[in-house]
Amino acid sequence: MSYTVPAGKVIDYQPESIRSFLVYGFEWIDNLLFLQDPEAFVGARAAEYLGIAKERFIEFGWEGDGVIQLLWLPSFVFPLGLKVPPVGVVVWHVKQEENGISYLLSPIALPFEEFSGARQ
Repeated sequence: MSYTVPAGKVIDYQPESIRSFLVYGFEWIDNLLFLQDPEAFVGARAAEYLGIAKERFIEFGWEGDGVIQLLWLPSFVFPLGLKVPPVGVVVWHVKQEENGISYLLSPIALPFEEFSGARQ
């Protein structure tokens, strides 16, 4: 028997919480096969979550094209000192179609050198 976190428990915060997430831009996340549709995790409230994520991405420079999805980062990609829970971190992602820049919204600071310019 295998175990996984139930889909309904992956996003454990309200849509408004996304307003406090950190925003990152990155060139380029090109393997989109592992991204997930938020509706699978928040159901009928997907429009609320997506609306706020869209606002945040636009504030950061996203031009509004592309599909907003979820990207899971397992705990083992983070330094141990951050004490990221074993379930990892789910970030919101959109890839701008025009120039391929990916934008991320994260509930925690991403400790990767490429992301030193995050904004809240």
